[in-house]
Amino acid sequence: MTTRSFEVAVIGGGPGGYVAGIRLGQLGKKAVVIEREHLGGVCLNWGCIPSKALIHAANVVSEVHEFEDKGITGKLAVDAKKVQAWKDGIIKKQRGGIKTLLSANKCEHVAGDAKLTGPKTLTVSGPEGTFEVAFESLILATGASVIQIPGFEYDGELVGYAKHGVSYESIPRNLVIIGGGVIGSELGLVYAKLGAKVTIVEMLDQLLPGTDMDLVRPVLKRMKKLGIEVITGAKATGVDRKAGDASVMVEVGGAIRAIAADKVLVAVGFKSNTKGLGLETAGVKTDARGWIPVDEQCRTNVPYVYAIGDVTGPPLLAHRASKMGEVAAEVIAGERGVFTDPEVAQAGLTEAQAKEQGYEVSVGLFPMAALGRAAAMNQTDGVVKVVVDKATDVILGVGMSGFGACDLIAEACLALEMGALSEDVGLTVHAHPTLSEGLMEAANAARGHAVHIVNRPRRGA
Repeated sequence: MTTRSFEVAVIGGGPGGYVAGIRLGQLGKKAVVIEREHLGGVCLNWGCIPSKALIHAANVVSEVHEFEDKGITGKLAVDAKKVQAWKDGIIKKQRGGIKTLLSANKCEHVAGDAKLTGPKTLTVSGPEGTFEVAFESLILATGASVIQIPGFEYDGELVGYAKHGVSYESIPRNLVIIGGGVIGSELGLVYAKLGAKVTIVEMLDQLLPGTDMDLVRPVLKRMKKLGIEVITGAKATGVDRKAGDASVMVEVGGAIRAIAADKVLVAVGFKSNTKGLGLETAGVKTDARGWIPVDEQCRTNVPYVYAIGDVTGPPLLAHRASKMGEVAAEVIAGERGVFTDPEVAQAGLTEAQAKEQGYEVSVGLFPMAALGRAAAMNQTDGVVKVVVDKATDVILGVGMSGFGACDLIAEACLALEMGALSEDVGLTVHAHPTLSEGLMEAANAARGHAVHIVNRPRRGA
């Protein structure tokens, strides 16, 4: 077996791994990114990018339909195969872009399965055959894979997960989604807008578990308008398959209910991709759930082994993985490393978390419906919420549900990073008419100074 030597080996070519590879190349390190499937990982291939493409397509259809009573009329037909071809073209182009960037930064890319065989060696098995890689430092960026639940084995036809859910070549008549988290909610909204009858089954007592209910309510309102049935506190127990038809069996309130389905999408969460990696050969430890613990510099318990992104546990976010990839690369190089409808975004502490930590809080709530720009765009669902430490006026957290929330949250992140006061955000001039005024107004509302809504008494006052 031949041996190839690198200063750094990166296992996994997702948004953490390929970013780490590019940064390592920029910093002059001889590095290799090993990926068993496609560059870009879950995010590019069947997660963030394809789902957002479908969300956009569904929103186009929905907006036209909703403008019928405003003077824009016409019959729309959806060719699902063409939509899929468009979406696949985006993915293919971005994969090629990642490959080009790795090459341009002198980071090698190897296709194949990697397995640790010793403290500083691994084998790669792939199209080029099997060979050994010797390394000085290692970055584990293997991500996470979907959880499968009993009674819902994936066949890619009737029962599938997000990878299948973003690839339907025809619009389901009856789509049952098991899991009301981000993936289930996003894709449920997509297919409801495209004409499917959608039912979401969630085991816990609310949609988007862990999200502030003030942000969830506008999403539920939108779902109801689209005819989506949301069943919470329910357990999906299995699929009753019949000739040309199927039903999902759901236990709710002590009774069993059968829900018709021609597609079943399971979206109940992820588990770490550590099985079969050979971590024990290098002495890398995992926690009880299989995630790899790391410190602030992304180091594992083994000093020369780093882990980034989803394999380190929640939150499972692409931008978190990318940032961790940059941090790990810079530490290795010796530098100091330190979508639903409406969209939902959160930064910092929720109101409940702030109270649990002992803060007396003031809360500013501002409805998107009060913004002129939102009204002009026919995007009035949602709210902006600012949680403030009453004693100091420091912003503790911001939550948004509404059109553009995933873009608008960046200003909130900056405010939290710099320890801004609600007064700082409130005094900052925000152009009119824009959606960004929502954050300014919510910050002012926390102090009883909002202009475009009636100010309510400050909570805790």
